[in-house]
Amino acid sequence: MANHPDRETVFGKAIVEHLAVIHSVKDQQQLLEEIAKAMAAALHRGNQILWCGNGGSAGDSQHLAAEIVGRFRRERRGLPSIALTTDSSILTSISNDYGYEAVFSRQVEAMARPGDVLVGISTSGNSRNVVAALEAAKAHGVTTVAFTGEGGGRLGALADHLFAVGSRDTARIQEAHILAGHMLCDWLELDWIAAQGEPTETAKEAGVH
Repeated sequence: MANHPDRETVFGKAIVEHLAVIHSVKDQQQLLEEIAKAMAAALHRGNQILWCGNGGSAGDSQHLAAEIVGRFRRERRGLPSIALTTDSSILTSISNDYGYEAVFSRQVEAMARPGDVLVGISTSGNSRNVVAALEAAKAHGVTTVAFTGEGGGRLGALADHLFAVGSRDTARIQEAHILAGHMLCDWLELDWIAAQGEPTETAKEAGVH
């Protein structure tokens, strides 16, 4: 008979593991800065940032693209970023005609330009459609970034920049991914405002809650 859940085995354990994984991100600040600078340079050139992933990683892709197109903390112009996970007609037609493995790579072929940045998110690092997307991106002169779990998987050998979270627990990896993504959004916003001389009014100051 299974034990009933209790506070320590569910909440306490999760909090301890979360804090350990998040603390480990501190050791990758130089890498995150390199990724942020590559993204910022792309935006200043007029390029775009693309994102892809499956399941929760698809949600992260959409979340982070939205922060860039809309805003993260501050008022500024919208910046170009696309999640390749959102158009149901594209996703289903590619899956039907070519197989699900091609669902992101076909979009990279169609929409990516040299100088863009593609972020592939996979907690295992082995999602075949994300691997295929990075392969297509490299063939098109696109800078590649991988967000993965421990070891990096197949994406580790493909990515120009690998952010590998030191865990094999999907939930903890995803929590670190969104933290890293938010920090990148913060960097990009501050960088853009500084370079363009735009006001640094925050959303709160603008009356948005």
